[in-house]
Amino acid sequence: MKVALAQLNYTIGDFEGNSAKIIAHIDKAKNEGADLVVFSELSVTGYYPHDLLEKKEFIQKAENTVAKIAEHCIGIAAIIGAPRINENERGKQLYNSAFFLSNGKIQHIQNKTLLPTYDIFDEYRHFEPNREFEIVVFKGEKIAVTICEDLWDELPTANEFGKDKLYQVSPMGELAKLNPCFVVNISASPFSYNQEEWRKNVLINKAKKYKVPILYINQVGAQTELIFDGGSVAIDETGEIVMELKYFEEDFMVVDTGNFGEKQLQPKADTIEKIHNALVLGIRDYFSKMGFQKATLGLSGGIDSALTLVLAVRALGAENIRVLLMPSKYSSDHSVDDARQLAENLGVQFDIVNIQSAVDAFEIGLVSLFAGTNSDITEENIQARARGIYLMAISNKFGHILLNTTNKSECAVGYGTLYGDMNGGLAVLGDVYKMDIFKLAHFINRENEIIPQNTITKPPSAELRPDQKDSDSLPEYHDLDRMLFGYIELNMSPKEIVELGFDESVVNRVIRMVNMNEYKRFQAAPILRISSKSFGFGRRMPLVARY
Repeated sequence: MKVALAQLNYTIGDFEGNSAKIIAHIDKAKNEGADLVVFSELSVTGYYPHDLLEKKEFIQKAENTVAKIAEHCIGIAAIIGAPRINENERGKQLYNSAFFLSNGKIQHIQNKTLLPTYDIFDEYRHFEPNREFEIVVFKGEKIAVTICEDLWDELPTANEFGKDKLYQVSPMGELAKLNPCFVVNISASPFSYNQEEWRKNVLINKAKKYKVPILYINQVGAQTELIFDGGSVAIDETGEIVMELKYFEEDFMVVDTGNFGEKQLQPKADTIEKIHNALVLGIRDYFSKMGFQKATLGLSGGIDSALTLVLAVRALGAENIRVLLMPSKYSSDHSVDDARQLAENLGVQFDIVNIQSAVDAFEIGLVSLFAGTNSDITEENIQARARGIYLMAISNKFGHILLNTTNKSECAVGYGTLYGDMNGGLAVLGDVYKMDIFKLAHFINRENEIIPQNTITKPPSAELRPDQKDSDSLPEYHDLDRMLFGYIELNMSPKEIVELGFDESVVNRVIRMVNMNEYKRFQAAPILRISSKSFGFGRRMPLVARY
């Protein structure tokens, strides 16, 4: 059977736009001789609609859109994803469903069985799990239709406490009893830098175990924090990947399940290149789907703001970026020079605004209130907040969305000022550790120097007091990042982290900083997710706790 894989970029709640894309690709598949065209999970609504699923009008629009799309399935069949009302008296109101459309109608509905409720996923909040397994018979072929997690009943368990028995049923095991000719898996699998290999291994192992080809169709594009990387694949019954669609781009391919032919695979990319591509896509889609075009940020001469600017230019175009250089009396000349050089290298509009007079005005106004006290972090934060005021003024006056430049290492330990350098509509680097920031900078400069070399090599500093360096307050980043990764991603205990070779008092101080700064992260801008454990709704910790 000739099956088209349509890997598309959807917008949550855009029923007109999503259905137009789906219908256009149904027509495309038909013109290319396909018998069936497959789209991703919740393709009608976009993934994930969250509590929009609790709105009756939203579900009615989804139902109407499915019916509209079905009318175009004449001479070709399609599988699309959408929510479906649960007609039973018990259970949740909805199913997460795959609709098989043919002859202008809905011919079969397969509901999702395994509903993930870990990390970023919260599907059991809205959906009832499936308990019935049927095969779709079409043109003499028996098709097993599965939805994303339905093939993930055997999750990786390393450092995943409590997930080794997450599911008690194997949808593929049940469907295999019905002897399908091939499996279709419609998916919405978000990107993380280590997810690709896990995902491929799950699919490969399922194909080998059940000796059946698998057609896996993922979506692409970003939905605020979540970035979907595409990478849809066709796998033969031996577990060999025979066809692979592009990453971070829309793509389309027709495969013949009876004769896959020569392999068509994508070029291999290393982790840093994938993170780079994910962040560019995340920025681009956040702006386009929100209806925004222009961005601003504070360019300090440091590596974080430099990297953020390069990514923004690649996502939005230099003509849509305006940056501010905001030196104070503590800013070094080379920081201003480095920032200016980068802006000129990229062709970005920049303005230099010395904030010292504004900082002085605040300090004069606070003299009586602060009488008898010594200068401390309070005065440092006034500088950061003064910069935030200037940036938000540019945002308000000219409609530029402010990009936050805080990295994951700083975000973890609270090394940032609320209502100052933590301002922003989107946190571009909030899931990127500092050592990976350096790797990304080198990746950007791999062919020619875009980010000034001095920006990369100089010791990181907030430049809020004389000769300040980040290492005055924090462990060196190569150590800090290892401790943070162990605590955040791997859920290691303080004792386990100490056993890696770190001083116990340093480990305890770092973990205390992570825990006590949850309130800051709670107020932070949405963070583009590129890891398996990003701050945000994928890591939910109490603001007030004694643990």
